[in-house]
Amino acid sequence: MPIFANAAMVIRMGTMNISLPDHLKSFVDEQVAGRGYGTSSEYIRELIRRDQDRLALRRLLLDGASSAPTKPVDAEYFTSLRDGVGGQRRK
Repeated sequence: MPIFANAAMVIRMGTMNISLPDHLKSFVDEQVAGRGYGTSSEYIRELIRRDQDRLALRRLLLDGASSAPTKPVDAEYFTSLRDGVGGQRRK
């Protein structure tokens, strides 16, 4: 592997210690053991990523809901999209 590729793979990580009630720690431990995570940190990182994705989707939905109305989408609209994409492939 080229040297520059190794540098791109380095991810800096900070450390965060959290305290959980026993029943939540047990739940995390069960999820780690039962769902194939290597560590509780991997599980927590996955939860955070999912929350980030959920927030991004919410932002997109709210942006769409507050955008100006457009003309209705019908079969003709999708046909024109397919024709446009098909025309680009033929070039």
